[in-house]
Amino acid sequence: MDRASSDEDDDRESFLEQNDRKHPHPIPHQPSSSPRRSPSSSLHVEDLRTFGNGVRRRLSKRYLFAVFLPLFIVLLYFSTDFRTLFSNSKFPVLNLDPLSDRMRESELRALYLLHQQQSSLLSLWNHSSNSSSSSIQSALLPLISLNKQIEQVLLSPHNSPINNTTLSSDSDPSAVAPARFSSCQSLHRRLPDRKTMAWKPRPDKFLFAICLSGQMSNHLICLEKHMFFAALLNRVLVFPSNRFDYHYSRVLDIDHINTCLGSKLVLNFEEFEEMRKDRLRIDKFICYFSAPTPCYVDEDHVKKLKALGISVGSKLESPWKEDIRKPGKRTAQEVVAKFSSDDDVIAIGDVFYADVETEWLMQPGGPLAHKCKTLIEPSRLITLTAQRFIQTFLGNNFIALHFRRHGFLKFCNAKKPSCFYPVPQAASCIARVIGKANAPVIYLSTDAAESETNLLQSLVVVDGKTIPLVKRPPPNAAEKWDALLYRHHLEDDPQVEAMLDKSICAMSSVFIGAAGSTFTEDILRLRKDWDTGSSCDEYLCQGELPNFIAEDE
Repeated sequence: MDRASSDEDDDRESFLEQNDRKHPHPIPHQPSSSPRRSPSSSLHVEDLRTFGNGVRRRLSKRYLFAVFLPLFIVLLYFSTDFRTLFSNSKFPVLNLDPLSDRMRESELRALYLLHQQQSSLLSLWNHSSNSSSSSIQSALLPLISLNKQIEQVLLSPHNSPINNTTLSSDSDPSAVAPARFSSCQSLHRRLPDRKTMAWKPRPDKFLFAICLSGQMSNHLICLEKHMFFAALLNRVLVFPSNRFDYHYSRVLDIDHINTCLGSKLVLNFEEFEEMRKDRLRIDKFICYFSAPTPCYVDEDHVKKLKALGISVGSKLESPWKEDIRKPGKRTAQEVVAKFSSDDDVIAIGDVFYADVETEWLMQPGGPLAHKCKTLIEPSRLITLTAQRFIQTFLGNNFIALHFRRHGFLKFCNAKKPSCFYPVPQAASCIARVIGKANAPVIYLSTDAAESETNLLQSLVVVDGKTIPLVKRPPPNAAEKWDALLYRHHLEDDPQVEAMLDKSICAMSSVFIGAAGSTFTEDILRLRKDWDTGSSCDEYLCQGELPNFIAEDE
């Protein structure tokens, strides 16, 4: 059953099809502190000197000998006809075993030598990684790949458990068991000197959040920016009512936000309503955007506010000219100068498109001082459910793919370049990432039709093996991974399911996103803040043009 996880993110298309914002920047590939390590080798690195100031010497003769001798033996084995070699010998040849047994013995010996070589190569890789020697790593990577290819050729005729038992019975399991190798490295982006500001509002001054553009992902970005504005203006932030907006308490934990901040700085609407009682009004609208409509609020939404019992004390006016279709860069000082007010309750309208102190906002953890990894994140119930799903279906090494399709063809083709790829091309791009990540399974978050996902599944093949695409299954009483959602009556809520998809994707080893999708951007924000990013994270077919693009209407 398809879960329309990314259907909730109509993104910029819903309200702004004419918006000509630039193609998203590529996901930065930053070096990691160290790749995943393999078991230690019995060989020692003696001739490699410090890599700190650059590699002064190449691999020593001793290591060249250790690296290439096993390869030479394997090649010699395949290139020599031993039966011919001994057929003309004057010495008698004992024929105690059948030829197949002797071949198997030779193959096992070759495999042992390959594992010895593999251990040495990975040991060198680890040393070069610790010393930030990219030139050595570039030289080692094809050797490791060749080693694995030869190993696969040797193992390909043998699929019986007897063969596996023989291999695993060696006294040095780390030298015999095939080592999984991934060139993807974890990214550690948290900054020790993160630029932050303290949020110390006056308790009787409020900023009423209004977020209207797009779907849930857009609204979460809008709320995050509202928190920054509230801190700049020294105000308590009020989340909107679920009668006016989404039911945020089902996907976010507002108490968690306040705990992280160390004080009650965010109120849900019901708390605000109880506090203000007979003074439930927005005293002044100071609109961040003046066009296409002030505050990006239409008459219907003004009527919805009034239906909540909120009176509007002023016209919707803006202190400057700012158009959501071409937002200008603004500073914190400009915001304070233009939006400070003595009124008790103000609203500034939708700020999803606001471009204020972007680098400050986008740093890991955000711009505000707090004691958690991030403030806007899935509720604890959703996070635990995501962990249980991963433990049940995926394990600790999986790729997550956000495959956005519904309504995306027209949206992407309006962009230059287009971001909508034919399924076969997408499968080829996915296979390349699998080759780097060496992951056995892919989690698929998509709104695509089964006709597309079935074709995609049939085409995602690496080394002759189909890599399974896993989606969340339909509800099943026999499965208990989602019991927490049922227990708290959160099942079948599309926003909860979308947030669950984001959580699973944010915990993946490697993430492939959809360029132009705010659903993808919110996952990348979580991976950045949770410190789960990978050097192999990328947009689908990043750097490529679609190999076929339909004409405009």
